[in-house]
Amino acid sequence: MIASVRGTVLVRRPDHVVVETGGIGYRLAVSAETLKSVPAHGKEVMLHTHMVVREDSISLYGFASEEERDLFVHLNSVSGIGPKVALAVLGTGSPRELVRAIATGDAKRFQAAPGVGKRTAQRLVMELRERVAGELAETSEPQVEPQGDDARLLAREGLVGLGYSLLEAERLLEGEADGTPEELIQRALRRAAEASGAR
Repeated sequence: MIASVRGTVLVRRPDHVVVETGGIGYRLAVSAETLKSVPAHGKEVMLHTHMVVREDSISLYGFASEEERDLFVHLNSVSGIGPKVALAVLGTGSPRELVRAIATGDAKRFQAAPGVGKRTAQRLVMELRERVAGELAETSEPQVEPQGDDARLLAREGLVGLGYSLLEAERLLEGEADGTPEELIQRALRRAAEASGAR
């Protein structure tokens, strides 16, 4: 598995780049978001990569950050979303913005991507929502399970990591006292989704 490629930019196109390293040119499909981070021809670049192997092809995908690569893998796991559509989704915003849209249940956000209709967007949010909140809590929780104010503090930090402001995070956690950071985050995200749905 090729985890990353560092080398000289040979080709820079709207949907792919070619990076030469060790005398070999690697063609990497990229999102519009990653392309912003790729310098001009002749400059050095480092991209995180993900390889997709099929019976008739081996494709390499490049990403400006590990967060974008991880989100690509998640998107690709959703029924009806292949690598091409996953890249199109990634091209509609930063990983943080997209994770926030998933977490808050903003399915409409994803319909802006070519190849994503209403049903696919709803399925994307439904399949990835809990996973996004769960992974966020995993990175927030220490060895000893926090209680009370500590759990609330970690949940607030987690919500800020999803793109909410401190004030928004506090509002979403208002009245919450019991539970682990993961439970608090999930309840806060449900509350945010209900509020956006009521608008």
